[in-house]
Amino acid sequence: MIEVEVHRSLRNFLRSQNEPQWPHNLTMARLVARALRLGRSALIQTGCPPGSHNQQYQLSYLVPILMWPQKTILVAPRPVQEHLLRVEIPKLLGNNSYSSSSLPNKPIQTYPQPDSDFNGLLLITPEAWLINQWPDGQFSQGIPTIIDWADELETWIQNYLTSSFLSADWNQLMQVYSDQADFIREARINLTRSLFQHPANPYSCYLIEQDEEQILQNLIEHLSLTSRNKELHRNHLNNDFWLKWQSDGQLRWAEIHRQRGSFSLYCTPCDLSEALNNIWTQQPVVIIGGALDLEAKASTYRKMMGLEDLTCVKFSPDRRNEMIQLYLPNGLPMPNTPKFQEALIQEIRTLLYISSNAVDGLIVIVIGDVPLKAQVGAVLASEFGSRVQVETTSPGVQGILITGWEFWQKHQRELKAPKLLIIATLPLPSLENPLVSGRVNFYKQRGLDWFRLYLLPKALQELQSAIASIRESQGVVALLDSRVIRRSYGKQFLVALSPFAKIDYLDTTWLT
Repeated sequence: MIEVEVHRSLRNFLRSQNEPQWPHNLTMARLVARALRLGRSALIQTGCPPGSHNQQYQLSYLVPILMWPQKTILVAPRPVQEHLLRVEIPKLLGNNSYSSSSLPNKPIQTYPQPDSDFNGLLLITPEAWLINQWPDGQFSQGIPTIIDWADELETWIQNYLTSSFLSADWNQLMQVYSDQADFIREARINLTRSLFQHPANPYSCYLIEQDEEQILQNLIEHLSLTSRNKELHRNHLNNDFWLKWQSDGQLRWAEIHRQRGSFSLYCTPCDLSEALNNIWTQQPVVIIGGALDLEAKASTYRKMMGLEDLTCVKFSPDRRNEMIQLYLPNGLPMPNTPKFQEALIQEIRTLLYISSNAVDGLIVIVIGDVPLKAQVGAVLASEFGSRVQVETTSPGVQGILITGWEFWQKHQRELKAPKLLIIATLPLPSLENPLVSGRVNFYKQRGLDWFRLYLLPKALQELQSAIASIRESQGVVALLDSRVIRRSYGKQFLVALSPFAKIDYLDTTWLT
């Protein structure tokens, strides 16, 4: 069976390498080989989120793919593809001490493929793969598909299914319906006036309210009734955006560009599982992510993504090489109390003073609250000077980098792993974000547990990805949110952070 051949080949290759290896390579390689042989889908959590500098698990799916005699599709972001083509695949194929007969010379191409008879490994970006999945999914019908970096899969799908109507599209609309240009212009003015009355928020976006929805609905109905060219009308207002906008289960919002005096409209499905119903049945898929769900069976993630029966495996971080030290103070106020901000700043100052001589390298402070991030930055800059930098990829060797969650997740791979990571609060999505509150309302309307089905899984996944680089350096994570201790769901965050050695006191010895 291919599992035996894959195991033997990868084991021989790993023995020929004089460097540390991911401990689960052989197990995962057999799982992927079995999925290819049986045509059965699988969900594998490697414990190596995208923030990791080390992605050695990729050998575990490359060897089975290259040994599988039939066509295979690998979905991965462009940087991952380039790394595989430049480093991992040549290393597998070009090692002299590795039996060349165990890996056939399988053709490898990147999308778009030149011909339909291609029978090798096709590398494709998530965006291109999703485009080819709708509407009929014939592109990958029956072809085994491996999806790497699946921690980003929900975002990829959400972005693809989001439709937009930009400010420039109003001009096109007036050109198409030139006889109704005045009516369209008036609707745009009324909508602009209503949207710009919303108070400014850090997210620059707002859910569409009922009166704004009515303005757009009146516009659609008016154009439908007055259009002289019915065929032209059908082609224009039956396009992707307007069809989705009028569909049920859509999250509708506007992004406001206050300086330009304009806005853009967006809509996206609230429930991805409904949109994905027909995708997973087109071909066997092996979905590979670092931390998709806290449970091995990934029931919450599978429900959200519309995944039914498939093999689920979860690997844990290596206790010897990836254990962090977790500083979790007991006496801090809760984040939603008036005393929290002052206590937080004092705790951060104390940590920085203690670590000044003990930590040789970068210190990162992650603060999700935008106003609080600016306030902490100002206070620390007045004491620590130019060492303090806010959201930059060049913080300096001894820098103190203050960042939000989004910036840190996007850029942590570009930075040297910090020895000390200070987290102000848990990364629970803020209900002040209109897009978050819109999805929460969607869950509430259906009588579902919006916290445990939406906010909590998001936060757990975000936290595991955020500490990926510091886990590799076995550094210190200072978590200053007392909800981990005082709330029942705090235990799940501790599970997500494990393995760790807990510390509840300040001492320079745990920083050296």
